[in-house]
Amino acid sequence: MKLTGAEILCETLTRLGVRHIFGYPGGAILPVYDALGKSRLHHILVRHEQGATHMADGYARASGGVGVAMATSGPGATNMVTGIATAMLDSSPVVCITGQVSSKLLGSDAFQEVDITGITMPITKYNVVVSKVEDIARTVREAFLIANSGRPGPVLVDVTKDAQQASAEFEWDACAPKLPPKRVRRNHDQEEFDRAVELLNSAKRPVILAGRGILLSGAMQTFEKFVHTSNIPVAMTLLGIGCFPASDPLNLGMMGMHGEAWVNTAIQEADLLIAVGMRFDDRVTGDLRTYARNARKIHIEVDRAEINKNVKVDAAIIGDAGETLEALLPHVHERDHSAWVAHIQQLKGDSAVRDIQSLPDTGHLYAAHVINDLWKATQGNAVVVTDVGQHQMWEAQYYHYNQPRTLITSGGLGTMGFALPAAIGAKMARPDAEVWVVAGDGGFQMTMCELATIVQEKLNVKIAIINNGYLGMVRQWQEFFYDKRYVATPLVAPNFAALANSFGIRGETVTARKEVIPAIESARNSDQAVLIDFRVEQEDSVYPMVPAGAALHDMIRRPHNPLVETASEP
Repeated sequence: MKLTGAEILCETLTRLGVRHIFGYPGGAILPVYDALGKSRLHHILVRHEQGATHMADGYARASGGVGVAMATSGPGATNMVTGIATAMLDSSPVVCITGQVSSKLLGSDAFQEVDITGITMPITKYNVVVSKVEDIARTVREAFLIANSGRPGPVLVDVTKDAQQASAEFEWDACAPKLPPKRVRRNHDQEEFDRAVELLNSAKRPVILAGRGILLSGAMQTFEKFVHTSNIPVAMTLLGIGCFPASDPLNLGMMGMHGEAWVNTAIQEADLLIAVGMRFDDRVTGDLRTYARNARKIHIEVDRAEINKNVKVDAAIIGDAGETLEALLPHVHERDHSAWVAHIQQLKGDSAVRDIQSLPDTGHLYAAHVINDLWKATQGNAVVVTDVGQHQMWEAQYYHYNQPRTLITSGGLGTMGFALPAAIGAKMARPDAEVWVVAGDGGFQMTMCELATIVQEKLNVKIAIINNGYLGMVRQWQEFFYDKRYVATPLVAPNFAALANSFGIRGETVTARKEVIPAIESARNSDQAVLIDFRVEQEDSVYPMVPAGAALHDMIRRPHNPLVETASEP
């Protein structure tokens, strides 16, 4: 079967199981777009190429598969960089396909020529330029294999225009991946494994640190069995939320800079930490010199480069989280850690307000009210896609997840503007799911052009804007550390409800607590997209907070003010 390079590309994607591509056309990728029109692939036209990569990322996170984004050369490709970096830091399997000028023009500074593989080398798991039509199918198949194997990540394939236009025989079997053979090694070092088992069975105050690697491994059931066999309480990273039910008594909640105070204190008091599929990020550990000084540490991680990178550990088991936990299970003794768990429960004190389903209405509308009410209305069954900032932390605190892949958020890069396009990708991946965007007024304005994509694709996505008139997290830092000098953080925004209406999306504005549930229920009952602008308290802050560089237990707590009692932690 003789096909053009563009047709080969589309046929390869189809055979790899791709159904949706998020992209934006242009001159250097036009042959592929011409072929797309004759293929079975569904192309979603974005309004900005950054949105395409975030949509592919959201698609991958919601589905557990690979997301695909496409753009032309030059500015089309460079507009994808932020989304590629976001996927890289959060280990999200995304394949980006970019057009490139013809191979004879490479290096000549031709119109819209840019060295996109050079630019993205530090933020891709692998990238490559394809200049021969015969190499397209094999390279794309290798890209998918690399993106979704081991520790997942983004891969970029840059295809020259002449390779797209040339023709070649297409034989699926002949274009199988030709990757170098994987080094054969044991899944773990036996000495390290035995040491980990000994530590597990002798600890009196253990805590499991659960990360995104559990979700990427699909190891949720195995992990739950491991937790209940060992009776060890679990602390979650932001990206680990959803890998273990929030309703389980052994789930302590989120750790780190804006994690629960009792969780951070428990980590500091522990005698053993078992880190599973997480990388000891600085937002989790605080000052490394004071981090869990009395605890031995076990690290279960698929990426060898993460072992001892930030925190020196006593036992390291390198391998897939699910496979490793399965291997450990027969060796784990059932232990009674009830006294330790009871002690952690006592640490909560008044902070147990997070477990109360009905937060008090004091006449002020707080972000915590909105998010807690959204949780109650959806019964925790929605897919929630958040942006980055204060609302993101409140959402992690006040919306409780029992199912995997129901929280989608930007963690490692902290990318404002992520939520709206990522939610579009999530909805395409899971069309029957209830999908909510939870975004701040700052991040939403960065990618609000993608409202047009929602309309064009007729997507039923619900949008909740937590609107406090500031770049909230930056303002909080200015309040705490810069004597309330609010420079460049007060934020002028459009009337978001009117903006939504102008796109053909129903928009509402909510200013009082009593209006929250009715607005959410009205949105849920609609079979079309709805945007709700929640005008919340402007100078509220996320508590607790571990200042940058401080010890994990040195948290800023909410000042007690009986006249203004809010839903956030006392």
